[in-house]
Amino acid sequence: MVQISANDVLLAGDLVLPGSTEVLVLFAHGSGSSRLSPRNRAVAAALQRAGLGTLLMDLLTEQEEQVDAVTAEHRFNIALLGSRLAAAVDWLERNPETADRPVALFGASTGAAAALVAAAERPERVSCVVSRGGRPDLAGTTLERVQAPVLLIVGGDDHKVLRLNREAAQRLRAPHKMHIVAGATHLFEEPGALDEVADAARDWFLQPDRPVEGNEP
Repeated sequence: MVQISANDVLLAGDLVLPGSTEVLVLFAHGSGSSRLSPRNRAVAAALQRAGLGTLLMDLLTEQEEQVDAVTAEHRFNIALLGSRLAAAVDWLERNPETADRPVALFGASTGAAAALVAAAERPERVSCVVSRGGRPDLAGTTLERVQAPVLLIVGGDDHKVLRLNREAAQRLRAPHKMHIVAGATHLFEEPGALDEVADAARDWFLQPDRPVEGNEP
């Protein structure tokens, strides 16, 4: 476990660097979750098997998580979560083990909005972004400032989130692509759904020439 300095707090993280990986994936969990999210850990394990480094971190302190469990006031504070994720990108740049590795972001649910905010704030460091069942709409006007290529992975039966992702895609000026997992709902609990998420994310992180679409500014 590592401790990540993010503005005025220390946040816990799990850093795995398999071999001589060239890309490190920083995870942003969804609302009410943590670095122990079983879905994100399953995706992280698949990425590690492909030789990618991963950092799963808590975006809230223990005290904040206790408050959030009752009030839900922090999980939708995208500005706060995005700033802490950007601080984690800075931490990776300062850390000797990770300083020279390109950083990619994987955001789930509301964490996808935080990932997009961090990508906009650190365009020179974030190489690409993957959103899993995400709420990119919650990034607000920051969407237009994202420069890194974005992959939007959505369950085909997650109808509301699918609509919100399609609308957000129209606002993205960065290269982007949508990957719809047929028959999957919001948590990708259907057989094989999460495996498809992991495969799509892995290919996006590793593929230098990504097939993308772009909107005109």
